[in-house]
Amino acid sequence: MAEQLIGDWIVYREPQRNGGRRAYIAVARVLRVEADTRRAGYSYAVVGDYLPFDRPVPFANKGAYAEAALREIGNPSRVGAYLQGKSIRIISEADFAAIVRTGLGETLAPVNAIRLDLDPFQLDEETVEYLEAPLAEQARRIEQILLNRKIREANFRRHVCEAYDNRCAVTGLRILNGGGKAEVQAAHIWSMRVARTSFRMAWRCRAPPIGSSIVILFH
Repeated sequence: MAEQLIGDWIVYREPQRNGGRRAYIAVARVLRVEADTRRAGYSYAVVGDYLPFDRPVPFANKGAYAEAALREIGNPSRVGAYLQGKSIRIISEADFAAIVRTGLGETLAPVNAIRLDLDPFQLDEETVEYLEAPLAEQARRIEQILLNRKIREANFRRHVCEAYDNRCAVTGLRILNGGGKAEVQAAHIWSMRVARTSFRMAWRCRAPPIGSSIVILFH
């Protein structure tokens, strides 16, 4: 099934076992699938455009599952049995869009626009159109939103600034302007291309592996 996903988007789900959050946590696009040269029958999926969600999206919310196939199961106690052997499975475009839109809810929220450098007065027309679109329209154009550079940078800024409590990693200063925006910039410690694998591994540990919060004066 993995080969069917090449060129398409996937959503990461963290299982409940080993203290997991039982939630969807990130999205990425499958670039290619490579066979594991050490273990027969195993493969690696090489991904790009990885984007962590602002907050984990619950696997089920008030008893309603995020995936249509699970909602169709009449007895919730049978969901676990259904998922056995289905670590990779196809979900509908509508469910994918709903999960992603929920996961990026804080980045896309108008109330956070200034704080995340998504002020409409400083953005290109296309990005403003995405941000101001109704929820249904955002869901329909979810791929364009996922690939939008300004939105991706805002997501990165939110994660890094939150990890450092809006403080400069060099000086420890925490400066908020009148609009509540932190006077720091989220800076890459090293290239995303080099850090891609480390980022995925460290994100599971909830650590900020590739970004640092720097006061503008020092950046």
